[in-house]
Amino acid sequence: MNISSMTGFARTDGTADGLTWTWEARSVNGRGLDVRLRLPPGNEALEIPARDAVAKRFSRGNIAVALAIEKQQTNGAIRLNETVLAEVIKVVDRISTLCGATRPDAAQLLMIKGVLETADQGPEDAEARTKRERALIESLEAALEKLSEARRAEGARLADVIKDQLAQIERYAADVRASPSRAPEAILARLKDNIARLLDTTAALDGDRLHQEAVLLATRADVEEELQRLASHVGAARDILNEPGAVGRKLDFLAQEFNREANTLCSKANAVDVTRLGLQLKTVIDQFREQVQNVE
Repeated sequence: MNISSMTGFARTDGTADGLTWTWEARSVNGRGLDVRLRLPPGNEALEIPARDAVAKRFSRGNIAVALAIEKQQTNGAIRLNETVLAEVIKVVDRISTLCGATRPDAAQLLMIKGVLETADQGPEDAEARTKRERALIESLEAALEKLSEARRAEGARLADVIKDQLAQIERYAADVRASPSRAPEAILARLKDNIARLLDTTAALDGDRLHQEAVLLATRADVEEELQRLASHVGAARDILNEPGAVGRKLDFLAQEFNREANTLCSKANAVDVTRLGLQLKTVIDQFREQVQNVE
């Protein structure tokens, strides 16, 4: 039995080339697969491979994936960006020529953004960017694997709950089938009592007519077909729990079928004990449906 829940959380940390990062992945119930990504500016190229990585592992659930990146502390080394400085000097010379403004000294030039930069502020070449993005996606895949494990662990707990609920449905259906109130003799006795109260008389009643009415009432109140369907649905649910892959939608459909049969059984109930068992059956079926909403 390997069903998965749609609820889970996972986190992974990574370090490479002066960067530290954290991936967090959270999953909750959803009708389909809805992936929400939150990436730091400059990492937009990760979106497509990140979505592909999620879709490869999961088929249902609202999954939120967030990446946080920090630069590690450097040794403080700085360098002069001569290209930027040359462009600044050109602009300064042009301004001085046009309006006679005084040229700034070296200290003022060094204060201009981009003239001085730390060792890790240089432009990232294509090879370094590809390497960084590969490391980030590998780290994300590790986080998604942890999320998948968390969902499977929760799924194992759900499976135990669902199996217990199926056993309860089976027991209540068996109790209905065994109810003495379903016997034709019991139905005849109740019918005779009801007619006596309605007529408010102790006069003898036609036995043949009473028998015919009892048979008609028993036919209308017969729930054997509903009990057989409930047994069939229980067997189908147990088979589905052993199927590989996403089975949540199948179980949700069965929950609707269970509820339909329980409603019909309650409407046909011709005795207090059957009505009580039918209501208990409906309660367990509602709990069953709540649980299968969590199954992938």
